[in-house]
Amino acid sequence: MRLSRYFLPVLKESPKEAEIVSHKLMLRAGMIKQQAAGSYSWLPLGYKVLNKVIKIIEEEQNRSGAVQLLMPTVQSADLWKESGRYDAYGKEMLRIKDRHERDMLYGPTNEEMITDIFRTYVRSYKDLPLNLYHIQWKFRDEVRPRFGTMRSREFLMKDAYSFDLDEAGAKKAFQRMFVAYLRTFYRMGLTGIPMRADAGPIGGDMSYEFHVLAETGESQVFLDADLATKPVPPIDTDFSGDLSPIFDDWTSLFAATEEMTDEKTFRAAVSHNRQLMARGIEVGHIFYFGTKYSEPMKATVTGADGKEITVHMGSYGIGPTRLVPAIIEASHDDNGIIWPVSVAPFEVELINLKAGDKDTDAACGTLYGELQMAGLDVLFDDRDQPAGAKFATADLIGIPYQVILGPRGLKEGQAEIKHRKTGERETLPIASVVARIKSLVEPERRDTV
Repeated sequence: MRLSRYFLPVLKESPKEAEIVSHKLMLRAGMIKQQAAGSYSWLPLGYKVLNKVIKIIEEEQNRSGAVQLLMPTVQSADLWKESGRYDAYGKEMLRIKDRHERDMLYGPTNEEMITDIFRTYVRSYKDLPLNLYHIQWKFRDEVRPRFGTMRSREFLMKDAYSFDLDEAGAKKAFQRMFVAYLRTFYRMGLTGIPMRADAGPIGGDMSYEFHVLAETGESQVFLDADLATKPVPPIDTDFSGDLSPIFDDWTSLFAATEEMTDEKTFRAAVSHNRQLMARGIEVGHIFYFGTKYSEPMKATVTGADGKEITVHMGSYGIGPTRLVPAIIEASHDDNGIIWPVSVAPFEVELINLKAGDKDTDAACGTLYGELQMAGLDVLFDDRDQPAGAKFATADLIGIPYQVILGPRGLKEGQAEIKHRKTGERETLPIASVVARIKSLVEPERRDTV
């Protein structure tokens, strides 16, 4: 993509309404625009990152055996009344009426709707286990939306729902999602730490939140420091096998949110040299809630003996629109964002230091084509602007690698590569640039499926 033809409305100053680093940088980098309290448009750069986050989530969900569908945003209140949650959910639910005065709602979650889909089509125990997921917009009327898309009223959510014959099967499904989540966050350059957590209005008796440690995190968390460096399950993990050793290994170490523990309990449970008290950003939440929805909504299957069995269910959420700012909170410096390659809007940025110079334009154009042909995602800054402005933009938007070429380097047959994360610079022959960038990028794509 040529930057001269792209829509990238960067800002020099941080807007006054932005409180945390990710909100400031997302506005400054032209990733989002606020439309109303807690409601944002995703501009091209931000939307590109969001789609890369979604792609990783889909790949890991599919790898775990979950099956994707899509449910509507607006739901009938009848299903929620059937489950008993319509009146219990509270003011966060946006309740509306259609032209026929029927009660409707803008879905804050989808347990009722997915249960209705299941009970309509699934009849036999032979059809289980089953895990269905979708990625859809949700709305929760937060009392105080803030921090940009970190805590917005309208947000994108991946929610998966598992259906099993009994508690033992449901816990296996829970463990599959647990491992899939560890891998998902790792592939985005994050350490997602599972913590015992309150189930909240979803309900359930087994609940883990996945947190990314960051100074601006909303939650106080307590954990064994070894979890912050624990290696994730490998790409060839057999999701059809027994995942309990991985689950038991991760959950054997202390990790809990402030709703589930206190400092005194934490200090007594964890060795002094491994105690870590920090702030966390919640990026995922998984629940097992048994027959909470299937029983009142009569979601059953016929067992091998011909008797009706009420299925056991679990729910598994990840917030893509929350993950984007979480990545920024975990990876930035004073100059701007530092994207991991796997979710970066572009993998490399080519900077023409002398746009309008015939020879430099030609050399940059050739190199741009070669980088694209090599399968790299390239942003080409071909604008007629001072070099300083180009460097500032490149650092702000956080592309992992910058390739810099101007008349002086061209005369010597050389270009420069800057590593955004470390600031390291390399000077090398122009003919070697593509191979060098590929050697840097490909290992950092992190187990691309």
